[in-house]
Amino acid sequence: MHARPFPAFAAPGHVFFLALKAPKNAAARDRAADRAHLIALLDRFGASHPKPGATHWFGELGRHKLKWECHTEFVTYTLFIDGLEPRAFDPAEYELLPADWLAEAPGARMSSALIRIETRDDDESAVAERLSAWFVSESVAAARVLDDVAILAGDFRIDTAGHMRFAMFVRPGLGMRRIGRIVQRLTEIEIYKTMALLGMQRARQLDRKMGEIDARLSGLMVDLTAETAPAEETLDRLLGISAELEGLLAAAEFRFGATGAYEAIVHDRISVLREARFEGRQTFSEFMMRRFDPAMRTVRATEARLRGMAQRAARAGDLLRTRVDVVRQAQNQRLLESMDRRADLALRLQETVEGLSVVAISYYALNLANYAVYPLLEPLGLSKGVATAILLPVVVLAVFFMIRRIRRGMH
Repeated sequence: MHARPFPAFAAPGHVFFLALKAPKNAAARDRAADRAHLIALLDRFGASHPKPGATHWFGELGRHKLKWECHTEFVTYTLFIDGLEPRAFDPAEYELLPADWLAEAPGARMSSALIRIETRDDDESAVAERLSAWFVSESVAAARVLDDVAILAGDFRIDTAGHMRFAMFVRPGLGMRRIGRIVQRLTEIEIYKTMALLGMQRARQLDRKMGEIDARLSGLMVDLTAETAPAEETLDRLLGISAELEGLLAAAEFRFGATGAYEAIVHDRISVLREARFEGRQTFSEFMMRRFDPAMRTVRATEARLRGMAQRAARAGDLLRTRVDVVRQAQNQRLLESMDRRADLALRLQETVEGLSVVAISYYALNLANYAVYPLLEPLGLSKGVATAILLPVVVLAVFFMIRRIRRGMH
């Protein structure tokens, strides 16, 4: 809760703000490289090092003060310089960070801002004249903040040197820590606004891809309704689209979530300034409402559209799977019916074979019985034909009951 205290700074003076971000996978970057880059700068000026694992450092850097902060996706350097430059927002006055050190930074410049801090009196005409001279009138935002202890102004335009420019006019005697808090909030509005707009860039990239996928998905839905293609083939194509949508959603989910968080911080930082209108100009909140909020709504709409397409593909997949299951169940039913018919035929064939078996076994059994009985019947005067006729039903019945008993034992 107290990891990043506000800096203390006295007016008049000027501030140079720089934010660096790794080009790819910034949230999982090697933060040791950020700390090593800071230490390389501190060593040039003989300044003390931050503690191991620290995400914040504030201290002397030569004749000036430096505030360093390590955030989830970016790193910020805020250089506090006493006194005012002879020419307002002269880029040469802010070239205090070594150029070769900047070239070795483990990230690209996301934002840089020049903040000029002056004192003011009750005559505010000079403030209005400076705003007209320094900023583009059609986009300048200016407001009294914190119960009129200061006037903040900026046009959120990048100058020829690549910097944003802000002006801050404070009442004489305003505390150093209060000035530091206002500067901190101003720099946070700038960097979090810039980071939030990364979501707009991702939304534009996704919009073209989503248009292509939406056309393919709509075509598949038509095929699904008209049943112009086999269900299995349509299901394979739909699963490919669904996997593609889930991949896009997974790749963009972090950026969309971060955009929402950064947007909330921007509005929170503006609200705590307690703005009041200055000279009829638009306030920072009005500027964000006109220029920033539409971009954020576009990001949310893109995220909702992407999630909606993924849900449509999932529902269509469920319908196709149901259709495929019904077709397969019908095929299985026909297969079972065919198996039943085959079983009936097999049973009839088995009964036929059993009947033939009774005849064949009876034939051989009768012959054997004749050989055993003929010698016994000769004294009685019975011929072989009569003996065979007497033995025939007995043998057949015996064989029949024997086979029947064997069948029962098998079942």
